[in-house]
Amino acid sequence: MSLISIVHFLGLLTALVGGAMAVPAVFSLTQGDRAAGALAAAAALTILCGSLMFFLTREGKKQLAQREVFVLVVAAWFTATAFGALPFYFSGVLPNYLDAFFETMSGFTTTGATVMTSITGQSEGILLWRSLTQWLGGMGIIMLFVALFPLLGIGAAQMAEAEMSGEKGERLTSRIRDTAKALWMIYVAFTLLCFAALVAAGLPLLDSVNISLTTMPTGGFAPVNLSIEDYGSIPVQFVVNFFMFLAGINFALFYYLFMKRRPGKLFRNPEFQLYAGLMGAAALILTFNLVSNDVMPFADALRQGAFQATAIMTSTGYSTANFDEWPALSRALLLMLMVIGGSAGSTAGGLKVIRLLVLFKYSYRRVILAFNPNAVIPLKVGDTVLAEKTVSRIISLTVIYFAVMWGGFLIMSALGLDIETALSAVVTTISNIGPGLGGVGPYESFAWIPDPGKMVLIVLMLAGRLEIFTLMVIFVPSFWRRY
Repeated sequence: MSLISIVHFLGLLTALVGGAMAVPAVFSLTQGDRAAGALAAAAALTILCGSLMFFLTREGKKQLAQREVFVLVVAAWFTATAFGALPFYFSGVLPNYLDAFFETMSGFTTTGATVMTSITGQSEGILLWRSLTQWLGGMGIIMLFVALFPLLGIGAAQMAEAEMSGEKGERLTSRIRDTAKALWMIYVAFTLLCFAALVAAGLPLLDSVNISLTTMPTGGFAPVNLSIEDYGSIPVQFVVNFFMFLAGINFALFYYLFMKRRPGKLFRNPEFQLYAGLMGAAALILTFNLVSNDVMPFADALRQGAFQATAIMTSTGYSTANFDEWPALSRALLLMLMVIGGSAGSTAGGLKVIRLLVLFKYSYRRVILAFNPNAVIPLKVGDTVLAEKTVSRIISLTVIYFAVMWGGFLIMSALGLDIETALSAVVTTISNIGPGLGGVGPYESFAWIPDPGKMVLIVLMLAGRLEIFTLMVIFVPSFWRRY
């Protein structure tokens, strides 16, 4: 394994993170923001370290083997987080470096779980960087790296696939770099449209920037204490709801819709149909549960139910109400939506709708085979017959997902968290949601969680973003043996 090559590419990625950090630094300097010095120092240090790592290891090879790709992807996320935490730490906003690391990992993985006890009134530059971490992580920092730098050759495809969410489908273009560029173009276009719609809805300019940067990546970091509820604007809620729904759809389908002019790819897609159907059904159940328990009138319940169903299922995590005080059925349904998540190939987290669909079909096939063991029943999604290795991968990932979830639940319970808080804290981090229930509800923060618990949740956030396999493989002893 060539560690020099890994450090070489880590250096370029680190410099890229520093360049992104320079954006809020320049903004703060022009605005006379109190965190300008901290942001500028953090950006300069990050760019310097990244440049040194890159130029001092130029003798490394330019293509990476499969094992080196896995190490690089995991190391890239930890390195980006380690440097990305510096603005929070240098500015004193989060003087505990572990808290700064937690906040940054939550940003890059688009989880949205925060350790900030008060957000309103924080430095505008810091809040802009906080939002930018989510926007960079939404489509993937590796995908951005691949789109900008054609240096990796064959290793680029391996890196992108190691970071990509969902099962690997057909490749949109013959070159992974062209695919990355196309997806990033769609992502940027939707972000700009979201920004324009928020401004038109009456949201202040800087708030529109922050909300658009955290809506499309389904991140949920808001620059105010009470998330979208703080604005008290129904038009803003509708705009955010619409773009959250879009962000939870497989971006490859938008490629076919806008660039190939093939709308049937979107509207006849089985995962999209199930995604929209589940979200609509959840919104209606939440609505009638809220109305039947006299929580709010029908019109408000429909709006709030639709918003929270979208926010939770897409793993955005915004809130327009304290849903932790809703009836038990509503809270249980939201917890289920946290596990399900959005579509594969979207910026949403969770187990993914396509896997739920495959698991249903696989279970139905097993029922048929129970009384007709000689039947040959291919497992199809739409017109595509799935290979058995794909089905096996989905089943094994699901088993590991729940095993990790229950393991995390036991650890958090051992640290003293009550059952509801422990379970939802684990589910909301491994599914990259943000707020959970109980002590980590929408009106609470993760600041009070013990440090060992924060470390566990940091690992869960990254495991959820990389969908477990990419992170777990580096802990297998045979992975490090020489062949």
